[in-house]
Amino acid sequence: MGYNDTIRSCRTFSNKCGGSYCIRIYNRPDFQGQMMEFSDDCGSIHESFQCRSIHSCNVMEGYWTFYEHPSFRGRQYFMPPGEYRKFSDWGAMCANIGSFCKITDF
Repeated sequence: MGYNDTIRSCRTFSNKCGGSYCIRIYNRPDFQGQMMEFSDDCGSIHESFQCRSIHSCNVMEGYWTFYEHPSFRGRQYFMPPGEYRKFSDWGAMCANIGSFCKITDF
């Protein structure tokens, strides 16, 4: 997935995600700092969010998987709907998240 594909697949700063998937990520704990809202997969947090870490998030709709590295590689974190005030809330030992995607099949 190239840079332009990543930009197309990562919808940002919308008022409503639409569909059945919506996640907000923040670069600071407790839903502080820069926020971006997504309704689709993101292959590179760094290219889309200009940050290499997610310190808090709000999974508003759907189920997601965080990946430790870009391109959906590395350690995975299952993200059901809910509020995650700090990275340890989803079981991570650090805030480095490289990519994430929707879970469409169980």
